[in-house]
Amino acid sequence: MLNEIRDLIAAHARPDLRTPVDGLLLSRVDDTEPEHSLTEPLLVLMAQGGKRLLLGDRVFEYRAGQFLLVTAALPVTGRFLAAPSLGAGLVLRPSAIAPLLLEAPAPRTPAGPAIATGDADADLLDAVTRLLRLLDRPADVPVLAPLIEREILWRLLTGPCGATLRQIGLADSSLSLVGRAIARIRENYAEPIRIAELARLCGLSASAFHRHFRAVTAMSPLQFQKRIRLQEARSLLLARPDDVAGVGHLVGYDSPSQFSREYRRLFGAPPGRDAARLRASAPALP
Repeated sequence: MLNEIRDLIAAHARPDLRTPVDGLLLSRVDDTEPEHSLTEPLLVLMAQGGKRLLLGDRVFEYRAGQFLLVTAALPVTGRFLAAPSLGAGLVLRPSAIAPLLLEAPAPRTPAGPAIATGDADADLLDAVTRLLRLLDRPADVPVLAPLIEREILWRLLTGPCGATLRQIGLADSSLSLVGRAIARIRENYAEPIRIAELARLCGLSASAFHRHFRAVTAMSPLQFQKRIRLQEARSLLLARPDDVAGVGHLVGYDSPSQFSREYRRLFGAPPGRDAARLRASAPALP
């Protein structure tokens, strides 16, 4: 089945990742350069190659025949382990997961951070294969795609990573509570963090908020905000490579030297030099 999945991804993958099946993404990556990005709730099945992700101080690795489960918006550093790498992704929607929780058995293990990896068993591979086959049968997509998506979610909920996926559909889970703070920090990353305010937003004490936040993100709120700031600065520098101090100020840094120091620590080069390298490697516009 993995060979068929690989062939279907290779045949249908596009630069924008999108497919005619809502929520299904396909990717082909031809380099192994490190990348810094913000995740979204997603299931990724690796069909060829592999990838290593760093979240805070935790490392997650998955290869062909394994999957990655991401249940929150998180700043991560990733590197593909081989090229080309082929993967299929499925957007994880709370509205699709919540109804299944009424039927799924209680998990045997507690939920860990908002990222997990595991081996794709035969049932999961079979369901993903049938979903990919719909790309060659567009008339079947409206009827069969939602049914296969439901089956894939069920396989995950009843598998070893079920406790992690359940967090998306539970209104009172650690992920749901901390998700409010994650959204607030992402929307207001340039403003100083007020822990007491974030804790009230989540309905938690300050100590409980810190505990839940680190359990989900593997970072403290301040570390999380710093990563968001620096990744946003990197995006801004592509358009403003000669205004390092101005970009640093825009993302919340009062000290240009602190901005440059922390930027270099994360991305491996000072802001100006890193921006020039990114611009040089970007594809030319047609």
